[in-house]
Order: sequence, then C-alpha cells, then structure tokens
Amino acid sequence: MTFSKDAWARIEPTYQKILAMPFNQELAAGSLSRERFTHYMLQDAHYLVHFGKALAVTGSRAPEPDAMIQFTHSAESCVIVERALHEGFFKDFGISATTAAATQPSPTCSHYISYLLATAYNAPYEVSVAALLPCFWIYGEVGKHLLGIAADNNPYQAWIDTYADEAFEQGIKRVIAIADSSAADTTPQIRDQMLEAFERATLLEWMFWDSAYRLESWPFA
Repeated sequence: MTFSKDAWARIEPTYQKILAMPFNQELAAGSLSRERFTHYMLQDAHYLVHFGKALAVTGSRAPEPDAMIQFTHSAESCVIVERALHEGFFKDFGISATTAAATQPSPTCSHYISYLLATAYNAPYEVSVAALLPCFWIYGEVGKHLLGIAADNNPYQAWIDTYADEAFEQGIKRVIAIADSSAADTTPQIRDQMLEAFERATLLEWMFWDSAYRLESWPFA
C-alpha cells in the first residue's frame, strides 16, 4: 500500500467528522454567521503566512528539483493567490487592514503553525512533507464535497470554489506523489513518523475549524 492510501485510511474517521462539523455544514448552507466566518478568515490569514514559510523551508530541503519547485511554487501561491481571496472577503465583510493586523493568532492557530514550522526545520524532510499534506488534501476534498451540497446564492461560494478548483486538485496530486515517493525511499521508522505527522496535522485541521466556530481567543484577552 502506498503511503497516501495508508495515511488516508487512518484519518478517514477524522475526515468524516470534519465534513459533519457545524462550521462546514453551515458554510455549505450559507447560514454560517458572518462573525464565525470572519474569525476563521482572520485566523486563516495568519496561518497561511506561516504555512507558506513551512513550504519554503521544506522546499529548500527537498532532494529532488521537482519537489523543490513544487513546494516553492506552493509557497508563492499560498501567500499571493489565497491572500487575494482573503482581501476580497475582508473588503466584502468590511474588515479593515488595521483590524486584520491587530488580530492575534488564536491558541489553535498558534499551535498549528508552531507545529508545522518546528517540523519543517527540525524533523526529517519526509516527515515535513507528510505534515504539510493534510492542508492541501483535506481542503481539496472538503471543497469538492461542499461544492456538491452548497446552497444557491451562497455568500461563501468564492471560498468553496477556490478549494474545489481543478488547478488546486492538480497541485494536491503533485504533493501526494512527492509524499508517496519520499515514503518509498525512506526507512520504516521515518515512514511511521510520516504517518504520525499526517494524523497530527489532520487533527489540527479539525481543531482549526472547531476553534473558528467557537470564536476561540486567548484567556483574559
């Protein structure tokens, strides 16, 4: 069994829980509150900057030129393309640049980005690839699922379309191929670490959506 098939089989129950989350169910229905979606987008803006850094660091450690190019390109897209999506929503939702800059990463957001950066800098390259993969893969699967059930005239349609896009799907396939190749060429011990990292990052994806729905903030903030 390839790494990706093994990894997805392990997180399938968590993925089903992600689909059933109130955040994603209400997003598809178009009934998610503006407050919750705004909280999510502000936190995602923080997350994506650091996710881009983790991609760039991992790309710099890639042993193969194609993998280096893929992660470098993904880092660029992460910061430029998805920032444009955020800025569009920020404008539509009346969020000023000052408000966005003043918003601090939530506890869950801080934990997730710290985990990815620590893994990118300190873990074996293959493990960093596995830790980064869920953000690509799960968002792509969620995007396709939501596209199929989204209500008409959904105020969040642009978000859904971004992650259900064919170009995004092609990028996911390339990162999955890199993960499979990396796992095939490494030791059983590092492959086990890859699976653990994939599972950990998947749980953090669930926590990120959950934290947005709860409007999570720091105690005493």
